[in-house]
Amino acid sequence: MVGYDSAADVYKQALPVILISLVAGLFAGTLLGTETMREGIESVPGILLLLPAFLATRGGVYGSLGARLSSGLHQGLIDPHFEWNDRLRNAVVASFLNGMIVSIFIAVLAWGVLLALGRNGSLLELVIILTVAALLSAFAMLGVLLTVIFKGYRRGLDPDNVIGPVVTTVGDVFGVAFLLIGIAVAGALL
Repeated sequence: MVGYDSAADVYKQALPVILISLVAGLFAGTLLGTETMREGIESVPGILLLLPAFLATRGGVYGSLGARLSSGLHQGLIDPHFEWNDRLRNAVVASFLNGMIVSIFIAVLAWGVLLALGRNGSLLELVIILTVAALLSAFAMLGVLLTVIFKGYRRGLDPDNVIGPVVTTVGDVFGVAFLLIGIAVAGALL
């Protein structure tokens, strides 16, 4: 079982990940400032409205998965050598479905807020954008999260110390990038 003796050990494990998260967060902010993103935001009413909720749910949904897997590793319920057993499969599938469902809900809610504010917006466009972004971010988030948790654990890192910043950063960076892809896909389909 991975353990640590002091707050200094926690700090040593978490600090590098937090610094990487800082740099990646700046990169995500840079993506938001690009001409392509500004054009996408301007072309789709409701994107700015749903952006914070979409990014926050990436961290919430996949952060919960990370915590569940970390607890399973510490309790010996999950093998640290990554095996697709029922416990792991069920946790991953539940997170995937939660991420997809909440993303579609965010699209519907953003559309409803647009209507309440007397603004025009396309429900179908918002649903397509968030479905594409949620699907792509789910695969990215799951890949990174599972890799960090299992490889880190085998290398002596406590997943509880690193998974929070990793999930938040990956969710922000990929979430912004995949929203751009979703905007492009919706534009091509509609």
